[in-house]
Amino acid sequence: MTTLMMILGIVVFVLGLLISIAWHELGHLSTAKLFGIRVPQYMVGFGPTIWSRKKGETEYGIKAVPLGGYIRMIGMFPPGPDGRIEARSTSPFRGMIEDARSAAFEELRPGDETRLFYTRKPWKRVIVMFAGPFMNLILAVAIFLGVMMTFGVQTQTTTVSTVSPCVIQASENRDKCTKKDPVAPAAEAGLKPGDKIVAFNGTPVSDWSALQSDIRANPGKKVMITVDRKGEQLSLTAHLVKNTVSKTDGSGGYVEGKYVEAGWFGFTPATGIVEQSFGQSVDRMGDMMQNGVESLVSLPGKVPDLWNAAFGDAPRKADSPMGVVGAARIGGDVFTLDIPASQQVAMMLLLVAGFNLSLFLFNMLPLLPLDGGHIAGALWESLRRHTARVLRRPDPGPFDVAKLMPVAYVVAGIFVCFTVLVLIADVVNPVKIS
Repeated sequence: MTTLMMILGIVVFVLGLLISIAWHELGHLSTAKLFGIRVPQYMVGFGPTIWSRKKGETEYGIKAVPLGGYIRMIGMFPPGPDGRIEARSTSPFRGMIEDARSAAFEELRPGDETRLFYTRKPWKRVIVMFAGPFMNLILAVAIFLGVMMTFGVQTQTTTVSTVSPCVIQASENRDKCTKKDPVAPAAEAGLKPGDKIVAFNGTPVSDWSALQSDIRANPGKKVMITVDRKGEQLSLTAHLVKNTVSKTDGSGGYVEGKYVEAGWFGFTPATGIVEQSFGQSVDRMGDMMQNGVESLVSLPGKVPDLWNAAFGDAPRKADSPMGVVGAARIGGDVFTLDIPASQQVAMMLLLVAGFNLSLFLFNMLPLLPLDGGHIAGALWESLRRHTARVLRRPDPGPFDVAKLMPVAYVVAGIFVCFTVLVLIADVVNPVKIS
């Protein structure tokens, strides 16, 4: 039964992946057609074609390998300086440029001269290339907000899980009390597991992050803690102590290895599934976006750990980069967890939403062959033309993005190598759900 549920989870994730890819390419397709660019192909996947159907001037299809997708637009690059679409050169770098230029004019038909991608104004090209990643962002935001506001998310609450018997500094890395350790304020005040803290010094509190901030802001002070104990409200008096505690990330979590001096009460909050308000959901989305950008920036620095996890005995870290195989494996694990079916669905949706957010951020990198590279090229062309107009100089014409293809091949090669490394790590030492 466990194996069947894992297979089902993988299948569901792959379907979510295909929908996300199709949704991305739909953004490119719809805006390209809106601006009159001819699109011969719209494909989900790579490799051999499993199914296709031609409608109008576009062939729509599904390919065997669900690791991406594409639309093919006519005239992605302008002709060479001599106006010719094809030319040959003995230079390997020049050959790359000419091959890319030639491929951009495949299936050129009479009348297509006015329907080429490069002939559109820069702002239209920016919209066409941005539309794909933007569709992923829309899907990610919709799923995240939907899950947080309906299913809820696992978060720390104001309910007490355990009460510390004594005061121990977080930096000491121990959990057993000694005779020299003073009694913890929470234990001395009579706080018990299961109590729900509802007010701090008479001010109502509803989330752990706010309560944590209140406690930390009052070291050495006498405070009133109101708790709900089995339906009865009790007021407890506590004298908070100043303690060395783990630094927080601003959302109730902790920063590993970082410590600060702050007020301390002495209890561990319980975790639970809590529905979020729209404002809370937006705040969490902002944190996710920030974490996503930081993860993308720190990606090169994670390669050594990834290599050691794939080819050495090093453990795979929880924040290690994951590929499609690793994410699919996580999707399978989700359906084997001993949790309510509603939470399995919520976790699967969050996994797909995270994948879409990653697609958006990754594709916005200003590097060819990514969408962000084409956007950067169009913006540079617009800047050149506006500058020439202001300085009353001749129009420099379209920016020849094809000249950047040697760089694009290098970038693509790096991406392929990184993808292979992640794939190996996902197979031999996968990230697991804790």
